[in-house]
Amino acid sequence: MSTLRHRTSRPYDESEEAGPLREAMVRDLRDLGALDTDEVIAAFLAVPRHLFAKDEPLETVYAANTPLVTKKNSEGQAISSVSAAHIQATMLEQAEIKPGMRVLEIGSGGYNAALLAELVGDSGQVTSVDIDPDIVARAQQCLTAAGYDEVNVVLADAEGGVAEHAPYDRVIVTVGAWDIPPVWIEQLSTDGQIVVPFRFRGLTRSVAFGRQDARLVSRDYRLCGFVPMQGAGEHTERLIRLDGDDVVLRTDENGPFDEDLLRAALHGPKVERWSGVVFDQVDQLDLWLGTSIPVFGLLKATKAAIEKGPVGRSALLPVPTSVREGSFAYRMKRPIEGTDEFETGVYAHGPDAEALVEEYVELIRTWDREHRDGSRARIEVFSAGTPDDKLPHGRLVDKKHTRVVITWP
Repeated sequence: MSTLRHRTSRPYDESEEAGPLREAMVRDLRDLGALDTDEVIAAFLAVPRHLFAKDEPLETVYAANTPLVTKKNSEGQAISSVSAAHIQATMLEQAEIKPGMRVLEIGSGGYNAALLAELVGDSGQVTSVDIDPDIVARAQQCLTAAGYDEVNVVLADAEGGVAEHAPYDRVIVTVGAWDIPPVWIEQLSTDGQIVVPFRFRGLTRSVAFGRQDARLVSRDYRLCGFVPMQGAGEHTERLIRLDGDDVVLRTDENGPFDEDLLRAALHGPKVERWSGVVFDQVDQLDLWLGTSIPVFGLLKATKAAIEKGPVGRSALLPVPTSVREGSFAYRMKRPIEGTDEFETGVYAHGPDAEALVEEYVELIRTWDREHRDGSRARIEVFSAGTPDDKLPHGRLVDKKHTRVVITWP
């Protein structure tokens, strides 16, 4: 059954170029595997994305993988955007939205709220909340121009949800969240779901959580990236600069790091080990490493630092890193001769490099033996007051509002 809203005419003039570009975007999203169900496909075909990014060229607006920045802070960092279409499609497919549902969207770009309005239909309701008055005003203006003025756009800190229109069948979070406030769960219906770009141990995944009494249990997760939360839910990562801004270790860990020893280790001898494991399914491998390594971070280096050495080329993108006092080890790759494939390996620095590199390589081999077949992690979110003996055994991540446990089959 189609969920498209019944509109006799569009409140805007469709350009000759926009329609074909929108259809091409949908084809690309299907080819990428981001779009699957007829209802979500129909919503993407119906909503004029270009009306939510009027200053961008149509070709950019309708590119499947391009986010559209709508506001930057004084330092030039993006603080609001219309997310890349493939991320929005992925999250809407995860959410399994049906006609008549009540949906809370956290983070207001406008376009995603319009897609939600198409999915819930005339019998449903969409509420979108944002802390930034400029973003709220812009979203409301764009929604009205595109014919979706029935969406409730609310100016508030989303940490408190929006009680006025609760309970919600779905909560869709469109900004990076380090924690899940209790109110989001309290305002969820008993069988409701939350889809959120959830950051734990420095890694972000779009996680579809189902509510089970007072806790959340993951149904699905996908690799993603979003602008961070503002307001009470904001949480910045710790940055350990090993070589100025050229080599930086990012971490969510609260424990002590001997930064001087780590800097010295970077410029000392390097230990190198190779695992014999083919380098692929990287998002799953990295999640396994991130939830298995005791003290975890992400190492990133500039091109100049890599050319200078000793950091490996894989660190151009953040690589999972194991830290122990004044030593650290991180994931690398190298070509396998005569093939198009790569082998996964580890570089380590510091006085405990030999032990650290062996432990890291064994983690890679364990993933290859036990989890390459597609077995996936289970992510459970409990309230902060849950005692240890009521938690499953796994990697525990304590946050302000919640205790998160990640387990593997």
